[in-house]
Amino acid sequence: MSARHPLPWRTATAVAAMALLAGCTSVAPDGLRADVQALSPGRAAGVPDAALPAASEGARAEAQAAVQRWLAEPLTADAAVRIALLGNPGLQARLARLGVQDADRVRALTLPNPVFAIGRLTNAHEREIERSLSFGLIDLVTLPWRSRWQGQALQQATLAAAQDVARLATDARRDWLNAVAAQQVLAAHERMHDAAEAGAELARRMVRVGHWSALQQAREQAALADSRSQLAQARLAAAATREALARTLGLWGDGARFTLAERLPELPAQPMDAEGIEARALRERLDVRAARLALERVADQQGTSGIASVFGEIGVTYQRNTTTERTGAGHGDVQRGWELAVPLPLLDWGGAAHARARLLTQEGAAQLQHTALQARTEARTRWLAYRNAWDVARQQTQEVVPLRRFIQDETLLRYNGMLASVWDLLAEARASTGAVAQAVRAQRDFWLAEAELQYALTAGSPTAAAAPTPLDPPATASAGAAGH
Repeated sequence: MSARHPLPWRTATAVAAMALLAGCTSVAPDGLRADVQALSPGRAAGVPDAALPAASEGARAEAQAAVQRWLAEPLTADAAVRIALLGNPGLQARLARLGVQDADRVRALTLPNPVFAIGRLTNAHEREIERSLSFGLIDLVTLPWRSRWQGQALQQATLAAAQDVARLATDARRDWLNAVAAQQVLAAHERMHDAAEAGAELARRMVRVGHWSALQQAREQAALADSRSQLAQARLAAAATREALARTLGLWGDGARFTLAERLPELPAQPMDAEGIEARALRERLDVRAARLALERVADQQGTSGIASVFGEIGVTYQRNTTTERTGAGHGDVQRGWELAVPLPLLDWGGAAHARARLLTQEGAAQLQHTALQARTEARTRWLAYRNAWDVARQQTQEVVPLRRFIQDETLLRYNGMLASVWDLLAEARASTGAVAQAVRAQRDFWLAEAELQYALTAGSPTAAAAPTPLDPPATASAGAAGH
């Protein structure tokens, strides 16, 4: 039989081999989370050991236990990043979407099922049964190329998911900085409010014994009212930043009860140097790598786009038909054969498809150039903002705050020597506390700039959402600081 009809067996063997090749492609059991995890070290806001949520139930239980341990202690910035990567539902949805894209890739590479057709035709003399098995030849021929292209597209999706991981880690660090800074500023405003209340009470007593005028008392009352307003806004800012942090961490209800660290981290002794930051951005940024991969994919597809447009419907059909006479001895006959269907390029020669592919390549090259230019520009501008924030924060913490404290101490000495009034002492206390609050804001702005610089060097373009959160209104002239 095989020597007499070799073609069907060879065809079947070829089909089975290609089907086996296509069957080797399968969906990643972890939804490609390991690939995203491999791209995340160094980009997760300075926490290289931060892990992504696993797909298994046991791993999720272990992650939840780790989150509870971190929340039982004062929350640090690194712990906030780790909790956000494990518990943020938006990131979990993003990783699930990556798994869906992997499943779509496997489905696109799976060969379409062969089509089996059977027909029965009769007349007065004979009965004919037709059987055919057909499949698309172009799907078999282009499988290696399509596998490579689908793999490149999935790599782009993985890079995009890793960029979202880095963005979430940066957001978690930013929200932690805002919450801790708001907590420190609130404490400073509470001290300022205590000083304003003491001044107002002393003014009331001075008016009652006739040593002060109503105008002087009104000034102290105005200072107290201004202090109450700023204290209320500081409390609101502290509550709002805490809620923003809980949302980023994926905490709610009783799980959102956590204790923040008392203070922001100290400034580094020296700022990061600007040497090599542009080269680092071009080498490490995920969006640059994704744009380069997109260009490689469209350039690889350009050579086959015109051919695929013209000959994209080539099909092979194997037929086995039997004819049986309905009269006499019922003699039967069997016909075997194959059919090849090839489109004729009479109307469409693939010119439009080839032009489209060429333009897509040009678009990819321009997009890569634009992304690289944007990466270099953002690396420079973010470093300038980082360096300026370091200078301002260092001036506030190393010069302004010590100077205000020195003035306050000297005023206290003069008050003890009866060379300064109690009003001078209260005014200096308010000014010193205000300088501390301003130093906290400057320190927070530096760490925010540092986080955005790291994101710009390793992941992608920082977003407008990274702007500092206002912690309190602009300082107004204190009524009790002058006129006494």
